[in-house]
Amino acid sequence: MSGDPVSWLLVEPGWKVVDAHGKKIGKVDEVLGDEQVDIFHGLLVGGREILAERVGEIREGEIRLL
Repeated sequence: MSGDPVSWLLVEPGWKVVDAHGKKIGKVDEVLGDEQVDIFHGLLVGGREILAERVGEIREGEIRLL
């Protein structure tokens, strides 16, 4: 995984999502959260909801799950 860690607020649709072993599982369709109070709920990836507690790292262009 390259790049520096970034805030969930910078995640955009199209970013790659990989499992804990680095295998691609899809791309971000939508970020679920409330920017006003800085609460990250999770992601929609391929129409499937991935809860925030499954997100291990967020780096520019890529999200790695636990």
